[in-house]
Amino acid sequence: MTYDVLRKIIGGILLVSLIALGFSKPVQEYLQIPANITLFEGQQLDIAKAEAVSAGLSIDNKSVSLNEDNHSISLHAKENGKNEMLLELAGFPIKKVDVNVLKDFKVIPGGQSIGVKLNTVGVLVVGHHQVNTAEGKASPGETAGIKIGDIITEINGKKIEKMSDVAPFVQEAGKSGNPLQIIVSRESGKVKTELTPLKENGEETYKLGLYIRDSAAGIGTMTFYHPESKKYGALGHVISDMDTKKPIVVEDGQIVRSTVTSIEKGSNGNPGEKLARFSSDKEIIGNIVRNSPFGIFGELNRDMKNGIFDKPMPIALSHQVKEGAAQILTVVDNDEVQLFDIEIVSTIPQKFPATKGMVIKVTDQKLLDKTGGIVQGMSGSPIIQDGKIIGAVTHVFVNDPTSGYGVHIEWMLNEAGIDIYEKAEEKAS
Repeated sequence: MTYDVLRKIIGGILLVSLIALGFSKPVQEYLQIPANITLFEGQQLDIAKAEAVSAGLSIDNKSVSLNEDNHSISLHAKENGKNEMLLELAGFPIKKVDVNVLKDFKVIPGGQSIGVKLNTVGVLVVGHHQVNTAEGKASPGETAGIKIGDIITEINGKKIEKMSDVAPFVQEAGKSGNPLQIIVSRESGKVKTELTPLKENGEETYKLGLYIRDSAAGIGTMTFYHPESKKYGALGHVISDMDTKKPIVVEDGQIVRSTVTSIEKGSNGNPGEKLARFSSDKEIIGNIVRNSPFGIFGELNRDMKNGIFDKPMPIALSHQVKEGAAQILTVVDNDEVQLFDIEIVSTIPQKFPATKGMVIKVTDQKLLDKTGGIVQGMSGSPIIQDGKIIGAVTHVFVNDPTSGYGVHIEWMLNEAGIDIYEKAEEKAS
């Protein structure tokens, strides 16, 4: 047998062996391990392993330690930093995993019912109406090209902040006959237009032919409170205007305590609702600086307690959430926060912010009897799994009120301006 033939046979055997190795169960299992693992200081991750697999760290630093036996690998996050875990099978490298250790981070879960008061940027146009003039009916606002959902921000060069700012301009322009120079803000940008108010027949007042509003109110649920920065997050979804169905552009706003007075039970095709009133003292407990797809955010001016979990609790990132049992904190009677059982039906590890990361199902019979499942006003209720805050309830399924969506907590923290991903320094020896 010639040398070339022998070399080809050995090469073929090696090739077949490598292919077989690639399809073996241990290799397949390790190929499914994510290429990046993020842990918080103090957390431990256990990974099942086959006896033939060995693991090691590529950097000798204090950020993470590794222990292994014949059946498992344990990663223990010790200090903020980065490392690499290398997995080998029979001496062949099969996987490299980046391990990122973040600083220990905790927030206090909410669950309290809150009243929300939003003040818009300018005044919001929520409808048109016809002015009954001596010459007939007309809507000056519609004629001027002003659309529902537009925000009037300036009239005659003056900034408009509230409804009471508008009336003097309208009456003055009506009497003088000079059109108003109006600037409105809409999704496509700013638009300038002229509007001539018309006099209502039989009255002395002039009208725009527009329905406008400068504030909105509602109820929701507190999700988390960060005691160090005083920052909070609530609701888990954007607040949209009830008439225009568009997100409200917030100038500022306040949150107050609210008390749940009754529940309209949900049924298939008809989502239920918490009926609540602002607490009698109307004490402002925080401001609102942001209304985003992930909820409302701002700072509290006082500590909030739920009576169940009043100490800071760790969080879980989207890839750490698992299907199975969990709980929510929410109020269904008066102002008492209660813990109810749910199930995480599915969860998606997300690399980028997204509002619908989990599908959840209410399994607690007490809550089902009381509400029928997820009801309006429950949005923002924190979701707890294995002693960690993992997200918040956001939406109910219209045709199945026992189920709905949840948002992962890391995206709400990001929207609140809390950076959990502080840059980790590589501490190589």
